[in-house]
Amino acid sequence: MDGTLTGVAERRLTAVLATRLAEEPVVVLNGPRTVGKSTLLRRLGHRLGRPVIDCDDPAVRAAVRNDPNRFVDGAQPVLIDEYQHVPEVLDAIKAELNRDLRPGRYVLAGSTRYSTLPQAGQALTGRVDVLPVLPLSQGEIDGVREGFVHNLLGGADPAAEMPASTTHRDDYARRATSGGLPVALRRPAGSSRSRWFANYVNLILERDVIELSRVRQRDMLPRLLRQLAAQSGQVLNVAAAAQAIGLEKSSAENYVKLLEAVFLMSRLPAWGTTLGSRVGRAPKVHLVDSGVAAWLLNLTPAKIAQGDPVALTEYGRLLETFAVGEILKQVSWWEAPVTTGHFRASTGNEVDLVLERDDGQVIAFEIKAGSRVHREDLRGLQTLKDRLGSRLATAIVLYTGTHAYEHEGVTVLPLDRLWN
Repeated sequence: MDGTLTGVAERRLTAVLATRLAEEPVVVLNGPRTVGKSTLLRRLGHRLGRPVIDCDDPAVRAAVRNDPNRFVDGAQPVLIDEYQHVPEVLDAIKAELNRDLRPGRYVLAGSTRYSTLPQAGQALTGRVDVLPVLPLSQGEIDGVREGFVHNLLGGADPAAEMPASTTHRDDYARRATSGGLPVALRRPAGSSRSRWFANYVNLILERDVIELSRVRQRDMLPRLLRQLAAQSGQVLNVAAAAQAIGLEKSSAENYVKLLEAVFLMSRLPAWGTTLGSRVGRAPKVHLVDSGVAAWLLNLTPAKIAQGDPVALTEYGRLLETFAVGEILKQVSWWEAPVTTGHFRASTGNEVDLVLERDDGQVIAFEIKAGSRVHREDLRGLQTLKDRLGSRLATAIVLYTGTHAYEHEGVTVLPLDRLWN
């Protein structure tokens, strides 16, 4: 893989969308800008012979705002792109659903988290299914249909015989620093892609964030985002990020919520064996796209290859964000509920990602950037195993080495098993 995408990637979400449309009156495609929501919507419209109402177009936006009822009435399904620009349309949809709750009536796409829109909480509660549209997975980029996480959730043995990995450390670095945003991947790696990331982040901060809320200190937003990129893969520490850039903690907390609302970052909640332990511990922060994170950190494959200790530390955290993102993408295609989080014991032992199925069985992942796994790398998984007993269905370490093996009840796998 040279890090460049050609053609249009086939999205696994297409089949999920078709299923949800047959069951739910409203489906919301929710995810970052340029992630492929509009493409999904246009393809659906082409298949069903329905137009897409694009509220990113100022003229269309004004028309919808002037008479939202006109646009939500008529032949179904109604397809509306970037609906968050005209949130009043949700009230018009609610009125329609009061008369007719048939499935497949509306598909909305938006680049702002549905839960953060003021009208969203009360307008369509119980009538909408929010479908996350995340950056392209490595399988989607390569044209490979991944089944690894689905197999685990279905109870498969992760240690099934497979040939040794042929993925080189440099390839992992290219993948992690490239991310999964389709438009970025169509740019050649280097200065062209870097300019795109700069324009992308600037567009979101200057347009989408400001549209959501009045921000008194706009110049602080990019600085805060860089601090969060430096924390990616770690427990979120808003106070430290605020202090580093000279921003009040209360303002920083509000700005973090805005950055989360526009899908630049996300929180991975704490997971524990009791509700109290889940609520009482801090979340981890991950940037939604590892390519954006790498650009903010000025982290390139060449810099990683040089072996500078600071760059390698940042790369270790970036690779965790990359791997967690790949797993969560596959989780988003799974039909049954899955609870996700990170585990951290009072002793400091931690597990990077925990998946809990609806039957209570748990799958745990630890991610390592090294090509060797040491005994101390297993401490978090062993602590979790001691607490859960038979509830821990599978404990996995993903690393950049080549061989799969079992070690003290933990399955050690090459990271590329996620998509190969």
